[in-house]
Amino acid sequence: MTSPTGDPGVPFARQAGGDDAHGSTAADAFGDRPYPVRSDPFPGTSNLPAPARLTVGIVSAGRVGTALGEALEKAGHVVGAVVARSPQSRARAAQRLPDSEILALDAVVARSELLLLSVPDARLSAVIDEIAASGALRPGTIVAHTAGAQGVDILAPVTARGALGLALHPAMTFVGSAEDTARLTNACFAITAADPVGEAIASSLVLEMGGEPVRIAEADRTLYHAALAHGANHLIALISDAVAALNAAIDHSGRDVATVDGSGTRLAERILTPLVTASLNNVLDLGPSALTGPVARGDAEAVRKHLAALRAVPGGSGEHGIAEAYRTLARRAAERTDAPAALLDLLEER
Repeated sequence: MTSPTGDPGVPFARQAGGDDAHGSTAADAFGDRPYPVRSDPFPGTSNLPAPARLTVGIVSAGRVGTALGEALEKAGHVVGAVVARSPQSRARAAQRLPDSEILALDAVVARSELLLLSVPDARLSAVIDEIAASGALRPGTIVAHTAGAQGVDILAPVTARGALGLALHPAMTFVGSAEDTARLTNACFAITAADPVGEAIASSLVLEMGGEPVRIAEADRTLYHAALAHGANHLIALISDAVAALNAAIDHSGRDVATVDGSGTRLAERILTPLVTASLNNVLDLGPSALTGPVARGDAEAVRKHLAALRAVPGGSGEHGIAEAYRTLARRAAERTDAPAALLDLLEER
């Protein structure tokens, strides 16, 4: 076994200060005989053994897989090989995991101690079956997937062949840039494992990447994933609607005269950014009591005018238009307040 200092066959404890170490002495904990203690040549470093470094294989080099691969390499693991079938994945792997080989699935499986499955949720089951049938999987291999709605049950075909199955889902959005990796240091990861040993390994991997592990039971993975999708993905739709409506208002008023300097570039986004950022921070800190605006005030007439104005913009009317989305969310917001009957009647279209 190679020690953390790189000397094969020499136990780390003996290198740090055993009977053959040299330096100052301290009292023996079990008697008066002094034992040697070597002065620390690397102040600030720990004498504890370093975590085991793993050879990692990634299937495949998409946005999530590449970011996790970079994070694991920063923690000292080695991404030895990746599956990258599309031109975009190949380019991403070449740029951000340049020391990793691009290989076929069975070759990546055969050489990996940690196999990270980061594929679209709809493809996960088929990929797991392919790995199990490949004959390349070695017993003891850690196989972790990143699907939010799935736990470890889906990994049964590979755990039946001796693999250790883990579910590691980062609660983060990925856009395909190097910033994805940096954001992982502030992200929570939903971890699910079959036993405490698996939980410990999953937690260690997440902590090494700078994230925070959060245990989610197998039966609750779908609810967990639904909550994230509602809060993050639907926020995109909400803000996009707000930008569209605000752009319509700016265009009607004259974009070239909307500001003192006549700059109308991304003006809707510039208006919304501080407001939306403050609202997000407020609700995360204060909960529903952060609600402001006409619904919080119970102002039914203002809400009525809002709905009429929104129906008049492109994409605003109809069953799935911006106005209908506003009405639905306003009704949900009204649940958080002591809304007057007039407002509730308006929002429920009574």
